[in-house]
Amino acid sequence: MKRGAPLRQATLVLEDGSEYAGWSFGYPRSQAGEVVFTTGMTGYPQSLTDPSFRGQILVSTYPLMGNYGVPVQPNGEPYRDEQDIPLHFESDRIQVAGFVVAEVCEEPSHFASGRSLSAWLEQHQVPGIYGIDTRSLTCRLREQGVMQGKILVAGSRDLTLDSGLLLHPVADVSPKALKTFRPRGSGDAKLPRIALIDCGAKANILRCLLARNVEVIDLPWDHDLCGFAYDGLFLSNGPGDPKACGKTIAALRHAFDRGKPIFGICLGNQIMALAAGADTYKLPYGHRGQNQPCIEVGTKRCYITSQNHGYAVRGDTLPKTWEPWFINANDGTIEGIRSTEGPFSAVQFHPEGCPGPRDTEFLIDRFIAALS
Repeated sequence: MKRGAPLRQATLVLEDGSEYAGWSFGYPRSQAGEVVFTTGMTGYPQSLTDPSFRGQILVSTYPLMGNYGVPVQPNGEPYRDEQDIPLHFESDRIQVAGFVVAEVCEEPSHFASGRSLSAWLEQHQVPGIYGIDTRSLTCRLREQGVMQGKILVAGSRDLTLDSGLLLHPVADVSPKALKTFRPRGSGDAKLPRIALIDCGAKANILRCLLARNVEVIDLPWDHDLCGFAYDGLFLSNGPGDPKACGKTIAALRHAFDRGKPIFGICLGNQIMALAAGADTYKLPYGHRGQNQPCIEVGTKRCYITSQNHGYAVRGDTLPKTWEPWFINANDGTIEGIRSTEGPFSAVQFHPEGCPGPRDTEFLIDRFIAALS
């Protein structure tokens, strides 16, 4: 939205028939998707590029977005590190289908800002809507659960609610071919080898692993692990229903037999549970934000975590050789599982959380230590 530009009306329509009138910013087109909310107060460049949000219309509960702009180069492209991994973002593109805010800042103020939030959304052809009561909207989503919805922009064509449904969002965000990453300056040194099953891995997962002096082989979600050599297996986050990842689940069952350390996060936690024989279910409105409290079973220590997921593990379906590891302090849902017979564990939250918190990043250290 350019300062002084004429306002364009927009409306958010939910499947229960409720409507929220506001104004368009970003790219002026209509778009449908599943409407979800996040409680994060900051980090919108990371949230909007998080592959776990693929195809969803994201509602921010924090009232003001865009105040510090977007850290991009003058040409609008993201800054990258020496590994060609995007800095400040979690992927190469905006993943959300739309963005819903109470107020959007027209003139950001930050030394690293290269573009306004509205201009960035427009560059990626993603619509936004502002000027609505996001508190009322969030209350509705908490009471009714997440719903299909659509942003209708005046002058743009109408859409059906199901036009935003994605058949297989994981396949949409997973890489099409494997790629090898090594720490800068490692040369030809022999390093522990991590196979990363990439179901939509956030960029900071790669950065956290490489910072621990390991070689990372980034693999597509459906890559065949038979005969593939690795010292440890890492299951990434990703969007959608974990039961749609049948090939990943089957590959993981075979990986259990190899006895190598396995660690999963977010979707990886659900996939590990399914591979172990447990069940998963869809949460009413999910856990999304950087302020979710999780209690470690047995220690009673509570950690504040970053999360973005709409599904959870049914604790009463875990086999006898598996146990809950972390529990959500708000609603008692399973936030982590671990095997009592092998070096296999996973958490529902993000130890590598970016912009944070990173209170549980030590779990990645434990995984790396288990490789030796």
